Amino acid sequence: MKRQIDFIAVHCSATIEGADFGAHEFRAWHKRKGWADIGYHYVVRLNGKIELGRSINVSGAHVRGFNSKSIGIVYTGGLDNNRKPKDTRTPEQKESLLLLLKTLKKIFPEAIIQGHRDFPNVKKSCPCFDAKTEYSEI
Repeated sequence: MKRQIDFIAVHCSATIEGADFGAHEFRAWHKRKGWADIGYHYVVRLNGKIELGRSINVSGAHVRGFNSKSIGIVYTGGLDNNRKPKDTRTPEQKESLLLLLKTLKKIFPEAIIQGHRDFPNVKKSCPCFDAKTEYSEI
């Protein structure tokens, strides 16, 4: 690993609860925006399946100003049926997120786990729950 990792950023996809999307769909959406690839390194689907996005050896495109020193994880969901922010994580997503974060912390023990919303100048509720507090003991 050639990149220094200071942060592990948790995101929601800002999609409606129950709608399942994976790395393939996010990659296509991001490429349509003109990006080189999917912005995230990992995608956690509704059933808890963890899919690979960008290689962790490559900077992501998920937190402006912090991409070069972070790993981005997104879970599918984050909005209720009225498109309002909501913690929509399924039990399977919660379990997979915890496992993935524990694994990444073993590899990058100094990295700080926090939500997208915890970075400076971010005006989003993403990931629609307090990741910094929830994962503070990892």
